[in-house]
Amino acid sequence: MIENYPSQNSSSNGSHNSLPPFPQNQPVRWAEEEEWSFQEFISILRRRSLLMTSVTIALMTLVVINLVVKEKPPEYRGSFQLLVEPLYNDPTVVDVIKDLNSDKSSSSSSLDYESQIRVLKSPELMKSTIKQLQASYPEINYDSLIESLKINRLLETKIIEVRYQSSNPKQTQVVLDRIARNYLNYSQERRQAQLRRGVQFIEKKLPSIQNRVDQIQQELQLFRQKYNFNDPETQIMQIALQTTEFSRQKQAIDLQLAQVRANFAILQGRNGATTILNNAPLYQQLIAQIRQFDLLIATESTRLQEENPSMQTLKDRRASLLPLLRQESERLLGVNFAELATQLQTLEVQSQELAKIERKFAQQSNQLPVLIRKYIELQRKLQIAAESLNRFLSSQENLQIQISQSDIGWQLLQIPTTLDIPIDPFSTQRNFILGLVASILSAIGIVLLVEKLDNTYHTIDELKKKLKQPLLGNIPFEKEIDTKKNRNFNQIIPLANIQNSSSPLIAGLAVLPNQNYGDSSTRFSEALRVLHTNIQLLSSDRRIRSIVISSAMPSDGKSTVALHLAQIATTMGQRVLLVDADLRKPTIHDLSGLNNLWGLSNLISTNLPVGEVIQQLPSMTQLSVITSGPIPPDPTKLLSSQKMKELMTDLHNSFDLVIYDVPPLVGLADASLIVPHTDGLLIVVRIQKTNSSILKAALDNLKISRLNILGIVGNGQKSTNNSYYYY
Repeated sequence: MIENYPSQNSSSNGSHNSLPPFPQNQPVRWAEEEEWSFQEFISILRRRSLLMTSVTIALMTLVVINLVVKEKPPEYRGSFQLLVEPLYNDPTVVDVIKDLNSDKSSSSSSLDYESQIRVLKSPELMKSTIKQLQASYPEINYDSLIESLKINRLLETKIIEVRYQSSNPKQTQVVLDRIARNYLNYSQERRQAQLRRGVQFIEKKLPSIQNRVDQIQQELQLFRQKYNFNDPETQIMQIALQTTEFSRQKQAIDLQLAQVRANFAILQGRNGATTILNNAPLYQQLIAQIRQFDLLIATESTRLQEENPSMQTLKDRRASLLPLLRQESERLLGVNFAELATQLQTLEVQSQELAKIERKFAQQSNQLPVLIRKYIELQRKLQIAAESLNRFLSSQENLQIQISQSDIGWQLLQIPTTLDIPIDPFSTQRNFILGLVASILSAIGIVLLVEKLDNTYHTIDELKKKLKQPLLGNIPFEKEIDTKKNRNFNQIIPLANIQNSSSPLIAGLAVLPNQNYGDSSTRFSEALRVLHTNIQLLSSDRRIRSIVISSAMPSDGKSTVALHLAQIATTMGQRVLLVDADLRKPTIHDLSGLNNLWGLSNLISTNLPVGEVIQQLPSMTQLSVITSGPIPPDPTKLLSSQKMKELMTDLHNSFDLVIYDVPPLVGLADASLIVPHTDGLLIVVRIQKTNSSILKAALDNLKISRLNILGIVGNGQKSTNNSYYYY
């Protein structure tokens, strides 16, 4: 029964439950990808030194074989230089071979050097040279000659350098002399042919150019006669002056016309007639006489009656003046209307004539740009045709002079010269050194590529840097333990023998006797003690009573770490229970040398008492172990059952420390079912084995499940720097 294993902490009085005392939402942090530093680069080269050395040796073997197989006799090189264009061009001489419409400046080269070099290497040109050389050197043919012959232009100069190399210095000199003579003869023949083709070309083109000049001159003469057009500037000035003068005259006529129209409008008004009559002397005299008769009539009417003959006489005389007054008024108004009408008609006719003239000049002004453009175009065509004619005539004269003179063609600036020293006397040594350097660089590149493709963690520092999780332990590689593991651990090799002390003060506690450890075993044991201490220091107010140990991948060493951590905790005086909760591929019973007839699967699936399942190690009786038992068909169902939870609560209350070994995290839910009922999860990472992407996926799943991660344990570190560990 479980009561057979009481806890030593009497103050707890069985009040412990299965809820973990630590937060469950610890974030999973990942470091950003960083470039390799110089120290990391050196570390990579040291770690991969065997691979780098192997690649370097393999490549150098190929280099040496290649140097031996392709070793060539020493080569002797010779060369000569040719000036293929004149240094100073006569500006009056036109190269008739180049395009006449070319816009290149006179300082640019007229020779296509690339094409010229191809011509110099052509079989047709080299045929006579090869025929002459074969008399002394029958092995020379076109292919072998061209392979050793190099023709290049010296930078942007007008010089061509010809180089030839062979294993016989005398042969090199003979070949260069023959090629130099051949090229000089070719240049003379080419120049004579070029000059003759130039003269023929000019004689063929001259008649058409002369006809073109005559035709343009005739067109220009007809244009001037038709439009009375001599000079564009004079024509523009004349039209501008005439337009200005007629515009001024039209403005004056328009002003007079406006004044006459205003007077005519005034005359047609009521006040206009009064103004004209008031200024007429005869009309005013008649008005004055009528007013005098009105005054006499008014005076006589005071003393005479209306029927009085004197009164009648005055009235008759007054009445006789009224028709005269009307006739004078009509005459004056008629005369003024006639005068204004005549002026108005005259001014309107003048305005219309000026408008016609103005439209004519406007039409001429609008037509003027077209005429000017046509005139300028004719002048330009005439100038171009005349210049072309003059250029052809000048070229014809110069070419005829040059043909009559002796032409030297190209000039030999440097005579054919062959060096007495081989081209590269140290070629083998240089190629060997270059091959060595290339081999080393290639090996470094392959090492870096392999490192880049390797997703494992190579050092404990890299593990800390990339995971950003608490690193609780660094378990070094133990060859003896690894060997025993490969043998299925038929018998466990304890880290320490635990004996019950006879002292009553420490009754029931395990003691660690003095033993002699090798350096490797000592480092392994100390690493486990540090791991146990770091786990206990995670909480200052309460001890950690239960932990789950797992890994991201199989074979990362989680079961080995769980077993040896349980041993170390037992040597520290704790009552420890190791539970193999890996119901899929259990290994604790193999590592500890215990039988697996009854175990955790029996406790969950049957009513078997716990005491009948718990076993003790033969060499460490204080350490209790529950193996996995028979593998069930559905481990997840058993681990998620209520009975499993109750069993875990009883175990936590009965032991100081319960360690669960569970299957790997990725792809399985076993750990997620057990961790929430413990104090946290411990993840074992195997150095140079655990895949970082799989570990990242496991941590991401734990983050989603909000499970408490106590920290990371590095396993299998092979570094032997010193005996101290830093985390």
